[in-house]
Amino acid sequence: MEIKRKARIDNKTLEDLEFPSVLRQVSEFCVTEPGQQNVLAITPFQDFAEIEPELQRVKEFTASFDGDNRIPNHGFDPIFRELRLLDIENSTLEISGFRRILSISETTRILLKFFKKFEEFYIHLNSFSEEVNYTSIISDEINKRVDKYGDIKDEASNELGTIRRRLNVVKGKINSSFTKALSQYVQSDYLDEIRESVVDNRRVLAVKSMHRKKVKGAVMGSSKTGSIVYIEPQATLEYANELSNLIYEEDEEIKRILKAMTEFVRPHALLLESYQDYLIKIDMLYAKTKYALKISAVLPILASEKRISLHNAYHPLLLVANNKRKEKTFPQSIELVPDKRIIVISGPNAGGKSITLKTVGLLQVMLQSGMLIPVDPQSEMYFFKRILTDIGDNQSIENHLSTYSYRLKKMNQFLKKCNKNTLFLIDEFGTGSDPELGGALAETFLEVFYERDAFGIITTHYTNLKLLADELPDAINANMLFDNKSLEPLYQLHLGEAGSSYTFEVAQKNGIPYSLINRAKKKIERGKVRFDKTIANLQKERSNLRKTSESLKTEEQKARVENKQLEEVNARVQEKLESYQELFDANQKLISLGKKLDTLSEKYFNNKQKKHLIDELMKLVMVENSKRKKLAPKVKKAVKVKEKEVIKEVEKKVEVIRERKKEEKEKAKKLPPPKPKVTLKVGDRVRMIDGRAIGTIDTIEKTKAFVNYGMFKTNVSLTELEKV
Repeated sequence: MEIKRKARIDNKTLEDLEFPSVLRQVSEFCVTEPGQQNVLAITPFQDFAEIEPELQRVKEFTASFDGDNRIPNHGFDPIFRELRLLDIENSTLEISGFRRILSISETTRILLKFFKKFEEFYIHLNSFSEEVNYTSIISDEINKRVDKYGDIKDEASNELGTIRRRLNVVKGKINSSFTKALSQYVQSDYLDEIRESVVDNRRVLAVKSMHRKKVKGAVMGSSKTGSIVYIEPQATLEYANELSNLIYEEDEEIKRILKAMTEFVRPHALLLESYQDYLIKIDMLYAKTKYALKISAVLPILASEKRISLHNAYHPLLLVANNKRKEKTFPQSIELVPDKRIIVISGPNAGGKSITLKTVGLLQVMLQSGMLIPVDPQSEMYFFKRILTDIGDNQSIENHLSTYSYRLKKMNQFLKKCNKNTLFLIDEFGTGSDPELGGALAETFLEVFYERDAFGIITTHYTNLKLLADELPDAINANMLFDNKSLEPLYQLHLGEAGSSYTFEVAQKNGIPYSLINRAKKKIERGKVRFDKTIANLQKERSNLRKTSESLKTEEQKARVENKQLEEVNARVQEKLESYQELFDANQKLISLGKKLDTLSEKYFNNKQKKHLIDELMKLVMVENSKRKKLAPKVKKAVKVKEKEVIKEVEKKVEVIRERKKEEKEKAKKLPPPKPKVTLKVGDRVRMIDGRAIGTIDTIEKTKAFVNYGMFKTNVSLTELEKV
């Protein structure tokens, strides 16, 4: 399994972008020394086909820290020494070496089994793990002969079992004979108070020196004062010699077993090496994952077309340093697209131009090395085959080169390598020589890079380069925003306009006398001062316009809310008016009818003509009934029948619903209480209820969540999601 890969991005570019510093921070999370060494040797991948699977593996590893199915421990002791010995004929491994081999083999087996079991969660990690050709015969052979304490088992061979049984018998005889001699000489009062001791791993009697000739056995030594003589009893001595012979035979048999085990393992040396390489790679993925969590890194969208669109991008090293100091880090948003593929950033020093340029380059290199980056998940990145940089003061003392000579050599390399698949990053473009001549040459270089369809970012103070960026259709000016009153940097990139260098303003802020500043202004061309002042004024106007725009947006939002409220009030008033109108019409009708009845009553009161009253009342009733709709008998009967059918159908449905509710209540009693509803938030890993696919919440808008499933995104109601 290959660990290192060659890249087309040279080491000087990686150093310019401080990539080795990032690797040092990543290596601190490795749990093995080989993992650390391999992390420090990481270089960008050469092909896009290698980058995406690596990024997906790191993303899956990151997700494992939040879920229940956490990836098992991958730690191991290296077996480089054992692999070298296996290459040497007739060599023999020690027991400790076999224990390390067993550990690596078992750790590999556990990881492969885990990824296979949870394949649906770790698709890319499992695919990567399936490349390992694992076999259990090595582990089985070692387990058959070595116990969990690292000792050779008695049943490792028949001879060893026989020897160890004899050893146990002899040890028993030694103990019994020594105990017999001890009790005998204790009764004779030949022994000192301590009675016995151990000399050269042998039990001896502590005999008083005056009685030493009365005790049969071998003298093994004496005390410092000479008052005690240490004697091994004669009977014990005979058994001890037999024990020594058996121990020698045991050692020889163990050597033979280790030799046989070594010969068994030797043909599988390449397999063991692949296990170790696999675990080293897992350790590297683990370190990348831990670093990604530290800097809140994510996997951006991998664009198939040439474009870089970074939203809220952080410089990793600056972010880590500021987090330690508990200081705020300002993110940057920048976009390089085909119609704006070259950005010329200008403005005063200490405004963040170089950091912005380095952030783009470093994040690009990190991504192409298979590392997640601290950006918004909606950011887009493209794979560039070449990244060229010229950053910082590159005076070469060893080669006796000035800054300008070095930069010219760099530009010559750029001219040879720059093409449509190149991303170039140049800090302080054109400096190191006469401003007029150096600026003209820099302008020519920029035109060449532009003609070759390259993508790039440069920082400069040269006016002619700012003008060129305005003239070229696919180039654009940009500047770092400054507070025009305090002249403090805001660390925000603004696209579309060149930035003023604020040369004289910054000088005045730092205490340079105004008279000297005026003298300096007189020494340069009036047009340049006016041009720089115009840019500064434009920046002030833009700042004011931005504030006004923000204020107008706020007012617009308020107006929309108020307008909506007014519409709601108007709708309610209209509804009330309509109901009042209907009530008024009904009342008017009743009043009219009442007046007619009052007239009839008055006539009857005056003439007492009952027949006339009844006729008039019947006419009135007939007129009122004529206004009502009258149903035909058949229709009326049909309506009644239909009403009865509807009532019966409703009763049946109600009965079904009652039965279902009753069953649901009984089931609910048997079921365990439901889990408490977890409030979902951005970044949570979720899945659809009763679903299997797992995604990450990118944004939440009211009751909807936008879920990123890696290859696609979708919006889902929060009620349909559950946290994984």
